Amino acid sequence: MNDSGFFGLSGYHFLLTAIGGVIILAHWLPRWVTRREPAAPGLLILLGMLAFAVVPGLPALPDPRSNPHPWEIVAELTVIIALFATGLRIDNLSSLRRWAPTVRLLAVAMPLTILAVAVMGHVFAGMTIAAAILLGAVLAPTDPVLAGGVQVGPPLEGGEHPVRFALTTEAAMNDGLAFPFVYMGLAVAAQGTLIGNWGLEWLLQDVGWRIAAGVAMGAAGGWALGQVLFVLPRGRTLADTASGVVALAGVLLCYGSTELVEGYGFIAVAVMGLTLRRIEADHDFHRRLHDFTQALEHALTAVLLVGLGAVLPALLTGLSWTDAGIALALILLVRPLIGWLSLLGTRIKGRDRWVVAIYGVRGIGSIYYLAYAAGKIEFLDEHRLWALVGFTILISTLLHGFTSAMAIEDLSKEEAEEDAA
Repeated sequence: MNDSGFFGLSGYHFLLTAIGGVIILAHWLPRWVTRREPAAPGLLILLGMLAFAVVPGLPALPDPRSNPHPWEIVAELTVIIALFATGLRIDNLSSLRRWAPTVRLLAVAMPLTILAVAVMGHVFAGMTIAAAILLGAVLAPTDPVLAGGVQVGPPLEGGEHPVRFALTTEAAMNDGLAFPFVYMGLAVAAQGTLIGNWGLEWLLQDVGWRIAAGVAMGAAGGWALGQVLFVLPRGRTLADTASGVVALAGVLLCYGSTELVEGYGFIAVAVMGLTLRRIEADHDFHRRLHDFTQALEHALTAVLLVGLGAVLPALLTGLSWTDAGIALALILLVRPLIGWLSLLGTRIKGRDRWVVAIYGVRGIGSIYYLAYAAGKIEFLDEHRLWALVGFTILISTLLHGFTSAMAIEDLSKEEAEEDAA
């Protein structure tokens, strides 16, 4: 028995109570003011901030500025599951023309966004070149976890409007494709700005090999898991009886093995989802697997966002007005304008083009990348990076979260009209 007796109060149990209450409130309260499906992520952060400010006895969570490793692990697992589920939900890969907006967003919009944010960080905020590059890489990718409201629906549901398809496939791939720029920031921090010291190795290893290995391992992993679930043994396949745990184990196996061969595991699990979805494409196990992985994703995301809310007041003490301006410029100007310009000449036009350009949600992937980089090398501007990234996630989840339902309602009307025609 401990010193406080049988009925001693435990900070851990206060923590569980607070997290549970915050998650329920974040999903329940908006239903009093709107009939649209509420966007909980922003409220999870705000209510997390409130709970840890007013509820007594809550233990302090690890500060990501001094202890990034726990944040890296939880964010990594969340993104792994989200990327696999994102790849899994795409019913129709269709023609190369359908992928043209995605290619533009990945090959044009993302590098230009990284460049723009890096320039702002270095020129206006006075960050080191290494920290500015890292900031661009951390904030450039859109988030597969928090952008579910503007993406395609579950497997076998249909309704894959070009806007939804572009946002879904962009989120599925750009988390992994941002990694070379994270490594660039690390290389500059360790070896300086002289590209001759690290440029060739970065191009061959971090760009060439790691991307190719991620794609190959994901395709192989998706095919192998498909054989295990749907093909072998004939007449007694796992897909007819198994829960999603088996498939989740396959995802972890694919991710871990890809990282062991120095590939990008984020790319691998997204490609794995795309590949697995092509095997027995009409089997209802795909829907059950998606629902299982999405439930895990939502649970991990909720806990992580409440935790972010808990530490955000401390992080924001390092936020300057200039840094806040960079975050707002990214969300309100840089991504919308670069995204819109990158889509010129594609099949997405008019208002739809603005929807794709605007709804590039920032979130869990940014937490992972910054925690990963902070665990590799100490940056001079690390506290400012955490403040800026935390503020960006807060603004993005609030702005995008509370407006996406209206944008998607119009898309749904367009889809209904097209089906009726």
